Amino acid sequence: MKFSSLSVLLFIFILFFDCSSNDDSPQIEDPTPEESMYFPPISSEMWDTKTLSELGWNESNLQPLLTYLEEKNTKGFMILHNGKIVIEFYMNEHTSTTPWYWASAGKTLTTAVTGIAQDEGLLDINDKVSDYIGTGWTSIPLEKENLITNKNLLSMTSGLDDTTGEDISAENLQYIADAGDRWAYHGVFLKLQDVVSSASNQTWNSYFNTKLKDKIGMTGAWIPIGDLNVYWSTTRSMARFGLLTSANGMWEDNQIVSQNFIIEATNTSQNINQAYGYLWWLNGKSSYHLPQSQFEFPGELIPNAPSDMYCALGRDDQKIYIVPSKKLVIIRMGESAEDENFALSNFDNELWEQINLLIN
Repeated sequence: MKFSSLSVLLFIFILFFDCSSNDDSPQIEDPTPEESMYFPPISSEMWDTKTLSELGWNESNLQPLLTYLEEKNTKGFMILHNGKIVIEFYMNEHTSTTPWYWASAGKTLTTAVTGIAQDEGLLDINDKVSDYIGTGWTSIPLEKENLITNKNLLSMTSGLDDTTGEDISAENLQYIADAGDRWAYHGVFLKLQDVVSSASNQTWNSYFNTKLKDKIGMTGAWIPIGDLNVYWSTTRSMARFGLLTSANGMWEDNQIVSQNFIIEATNTSQNINQAYGYLWWLNGKSSYHLPQSQFEFPGELIPNAPSDMYCALGRDDQKIYIVPSKKLVIIRMGESAEDENFALSNFDNELWEQINLLIN
């Protein structure tokens, strides 16, 4: 068989490129896959860790941070990165197994459970509160009471008088503005626990335990203190809840709270206080309001913290900070760092100054 010169050239061309594809030429490799979020086992105290050096953090600034925390009456402090423990310290006679109160940081537990009940079709946050617990739960005229929705309780816009104290019995819940017209930090949000109980036909504790606490391996309990229902747990349990929220309601492959609800809860919920979602505080907004004040403060809630941070803040400086851009969950439990406060304090900004020295 004879070959034309063109056929020979074509054969050589194909042979050359076939061989070159099998040589040692450098190949483009797939980028390293992003580390998936870690979740600690539900029925175990095991919890994977990560070192400061792995993250490239400034290790020389760890001890100054811990010294500062101890001087500021801290009891438990944790930092998670993508779910793994980077820092966990206990001080001032506290231990990893000692429970402590969440104070108003525990409001966000009520948020999550309300979201779960809505996901299950038991309630709608846009419904009026009286649809679930009946009329007469306030002392205000019925037409005004029927303006108050579950969402108003979540966003602190019930319009009820916040100057009458923490007593949320009907006679103490008095009219000051129509629902939605005024933002005021008020313990009336606890009525959401009655709403969930009525909608689920269970006690609040039972529904909370089976739908949230047990599903993410939390410990702790709700303890009535005066007119309040306060959650107590270990620092690690608070960190578990922070991790669930940072994962948009997921725990491993289980969607505990819908992602849509978590996103809604951690964004501005009304047009009065930009820095407030559904019982979550939001950083990075142009202004904010504080408890027991109708004044609008200009600027970010916590200037030293990342702009995308959102947080649960409780009396005596109980803190859950969540920073999506940095994959961080930060927990602080303890006594008041400075003066007694309801939520935000100067300590938040000072603490973030110390944290930044470590992580940046």
